[in-house]
Amino acid sequence: MSALLARIARVLTHHWKRSLAAALAVVLLLGVAAGTGGRAADDFGIPGTETQQALDLFKAHSPAFAGADASVVFSVEEGSLRDPGRRAAVEQALGEIRGLEHVEAVSDPFAAGGALSRDGRIANVSVRYDIEVTDVEKEDGEALEAAARGAEAGGVDVSMRGVVVDLAQEMEAPVGELIGIAIAIVLLTLLFRSAAAMAATLFGALLGVMLGQILLMALAKPLGLPEFATTIAIMLGLGAGIDYALLIIGRYREQVAAGDSVRDASAKAAATAGASVVAAGLIVMVAIAGLLVIGIPMIGKMGIGAAIGIAAVVVSAITILPIMIGALAKRLKPKKPAHVQPSAAFARWGQLITAKPWLSIAAGVALLLVFAIPVTQMRLGQPDDGNQPTSRTQRIAYDKLSEGFGPGSNGPFLLAVDIPSGDPATRAQLARVEQAVGALPGVAAVMPAMVSEDGEMATITAVPTTAPQDSKTSDLLKLMRDETIPAAVADTPLKVYIGGNTAGFEDFSAKVSSRLPVFIAVVIGLSVLLLMAAFRSLWIPLVSAAFNLLSVLAAYGVVVAVFQEGIGASLIGADTGVPIVSFIPVMIFAILFGLSMDYNVFLLSRIHEAYNEGDSPRASVVHGVSRIGKVILFAGLIMASVFLAFVTQDQVVAKMMGLGLGLAVLIDVLVVRLVIAPAVVTLLGDRAWWLPGWLDRVMPNVSLEGHLVESVDGQEESAERRDRERTPA
Repeated sequence: MSALLARIARVLTHHWKRSLAAALAVVLLLGVAAGTGGRAADDFGIPGTETQQALDLFKAHSPAFAGADASVVFSVEEGSLRDPGRRAAVEQALGEIRGLEHVEAVSDPFAAGGALSRDGRIANVSVRYDIEVTDVEKEDGEALEAAARGAEAGGVDVSMRGVVVDLAQEMEAPVGELIGIAIAIVLLTLLFRSAAAMAATLFGALLGVMLGQILLMALAKPLGLPEFATTIAIMLGLGAGIDYALLIIGRYREQVAAGDSVRDASAKAAATAGASVVAAGLIVMVAIAGLLVIGIPMIGKMGIGAAIGIAAVVVSAITILPIMIGALAKRLKPKKPAHVQPSAAFARWGQLITAKPWLSIAAGVALLLVFAIPVTQMRLGQPDDGNQPTSRTQRIAYDKLSEGFGPGSNGPFLLAVDIPSGDPATRAQLARVEQAVGALPGVAAVMPAMVSEDGEMATITAVPTTAPQDSKTSDLLKLMRDETIPAAVADTPLKVYIGGNTAGFEDFSAKVSSRLPVFIAVVIGLSVLLLMAAFRSLWIPLVSAAFNLLSVLAAYGVVVAVFQEGIGASLIGADTGVPIVSFIPVMIFAILFGLSMDYNVFLLSRIHEAYNEGDSPRASVVHGVSRIGKVILFAGLIMASVFLAFVTQDQVVAKMMGLGLGLAVLIDVLVVRLVIAPAVVTLLGDRAWWLPGWLDRVMPNVSLEGHLVESVDGQEESAERRDRERTPA
């Protein structure tokens, strides 16, 4: 692999003008193809769960309950909505809402049984659409908001919540990305002390991110990729792309300073750092694509989308960067050799760590365990709109509904009842279910069963006394499913499936939890095999996997401590007692495990290179750390900055992902890569690079020995001179 990458880099660098034109043409053609790709319908299904069974029943018999929905809340601080002027304003707004495209049903709060608070100050209007959540557009939310706010002219306050409203409130400005790029510019400039090197690195990374986004647009419909996969791909692609680019540019500058020609330096950088980038990128892609094992289409396809984003930045790193090297060759050469020489500070650090490796490992593991302690209290769930900023309409609507109808009104259970058509005993049997559910201490209200037009199913709405994200609501759902409902429908032909958003989130969490061990085993297993193939080592991959796993647990602990326990939550504008979003642990594991292997490959490749050149095991560690330690540190700081920048967003999910991944990268780089890993390699000694003969024969050989690539410029120049001398004038 190293030799192939060297040849590619040498050609691209030498013919950089034609290569750049070809690259831009490819991007342009892909952009045209992406324009015809179309948008995929997001798949929110949870196969094999009770929520999915309820949803399928709704789709077949009561489509309104299977479609998208929203809640519009009308309220006044004083007086009542029953006052003639205010009621007229509300009813006029309701009329406009009923006339909106795709609106199937709009409840009337003033009708008998309508959702009007006892004091008449708060009304809840349910708006149901004849299209599914996957088909809702941003314009639908904007139209709903415009129609509902017409009531404000009559002195009525209006607030809204629901997926339709969420789409209308989406922020278009990429604030997190811009903050991450700004910090990256500063750190890259400090690392390279060269504006040209910073620009080349950033250009290569951003072009890779753009390429990834174009590919996602082109493949979205054929592969059914969810729309928010692009957000994950940007977050990952930006961080990983900058890391990959700075590794290659940094190695090129080393080789030029050592006396290599531009083409040879580019080839050597591609063969060494480029090979490490390919190996690291493959591990990240495998880890993220491993999300398919979870068995939930949304999560699996999100992993595929993120893997495509990583693949794009890897391709950009090994193709665009050699072109940039050819274009900026004179400016990329270090002004002072000291800028690219081994770091004396990191050499001293390597000597300190390797002098007492057992102590270094013990200290590092102890620190990771301290961070990991809160993970024992992790509770999976789904944060509700009560975690939104108080200024957002979703939070205002949530608080108003809690005030007027209790916190459980924000997440009612929808009981889908499969009933025999035309059976006169059905009504009494449904009443028995209503009575059994209504008698539970955690239930605030039960709405009478609504039978579908075809008479083959009924819908019973049960409102809990507690909020959707409250653990008591989860306990109530379990009680209803395991005991109350089975007892109520015993000896009847009724089949009851509890659905709705709250039940869906619970089923989502349960499915993720059940598949998590298999997912972890698959990701670790494939990553270990890739590392074995890259380094021809048995112990290094196994030990790396173990410490990576500990690093992930530390990341989980940080997230739990901040969001569930509230430690420092106010500093990032988050509430306390927030359950951990169901897919966050698997996403953090996939992403962090892959990125940790990135830094692992970067570090080990330089140590292995020094070892192969004749250094003793300890000397090779010190030499490797002195060469790559500063790069890994800055790469980690850049990656963490990109992730942490997403903490500035309002959504609690973005805060959770950003904080979890950002701090996890810092923990991994500062503790695992710069403390534990060098100490482990020192202790292993020569065994670190040993592979059993039988395993060596069956494992594919993915060479990372790019330092063995020969310089050829001098030979080529001599050959060209001989050709000119032999050619007649």
